[in-house]
Amino acid sequence: MRILRDPQYTRPQDRGASAAIGNFDGVHRGHCHVIDLARRPGLPLGVVTFEPHPREYFAPDAPPFRLMNAGARAHRLEKLGVEILAELPFDARLASLSAEAFARDILAQGLGLSHVVVGADFCFGQGRSGTAQMLRDFGARFGFDVTIADLLTAEAGAVSSTAIRAALSAGQPREAAEMLGHWHRIEGPVLHGDKRGRLLGYPTANMALEGLHVPKLGVYAVLVDVLEGPHQGTYRGVANLGIRPMFARDTPNLETFLFDFAGDLYGCALSVGLVAYLRGEMRFDGLDALIVQMDQDSLAARAALDLT
Repeated sequence: MRILRDPQYTRPQDRGASAAIGNFDGVHRGHCHVIDLARRPGLPLGVVTFEPHPREYFAPDAPPFRLMNAGARAHRLEKLGVEILAELPFDARLASLSAEAFARDILAQGLGLSHVVVGADFCFGQGRSGTAQMLRDFGARFGFDVTIADLLTAEAGAVSSTAIRAALSAGQPREAAEMLGHWHRIEGPVLHGDKRGRLLGYPTANMALEGLHVPKLGVYAVLVDVLEGPHQGTYRGVANLGIRPMFARDTPNLETFLFDFAGDLYGCALSVGLVAYLRGEMRFDGLDALIVQMDQDSLAARAALDLT
């Protein structure tokens, strides 16, 4: 997959693509529906998105809300067969473009798109003044076709990043997965901690959650993809998502113990899928009580993963 970050430097062979447009936070089933509608025989499949997320640009001090970082999003889109990812820098210049200028300067002249797919609720341009129907009208003027996708619904209602965040906040990763079409995953490098887990017989891979929506704190059964290095592959495990003092400002992090694994993962990129919520955070009187609980958590996680 080729990643473009400046429409002015679109290669001739990348022009003429059919592309889905949106933020694609989580790359959920609704997003996949939009991307599927962009598939056209003989045309490169593209996605046009923004980095940072426009909401981060307009409200930089708001609590973290993203379901995935840019790298995880690109990884997921590549798995879907996306060939061209236009990751437009969302800055003052882009935010100030009128709806017409965005359609003309970015989509038509810059990226050279031949076909565009957006959701029915898509808004664009300065002040979100442009609508999906307006984009269709602009496309007719500037030389690209536009397909407007109906919103996808599930049993609980519309599939949306907001609904997925709510399910994760409630400790319901399976409900979130039904809307996502995949397990909710936290991706990033393994960081050095204080090695406490190793002393307890449970060495963990520690990952930060900076900039991400934090699911309900507690212990989860997880599926882990080691994305690089000599231990690359898929493993089962148990993870604690919670507050740890070795992280500045008491920010939450993810500590994952991989079953039946021996090796060094420091610096490697991991993708940890939350499969089942096992319990909330607990306090312990001493290390012995903590080890007993970790043994119980591991058994519970193995049982939950056997059911997947």
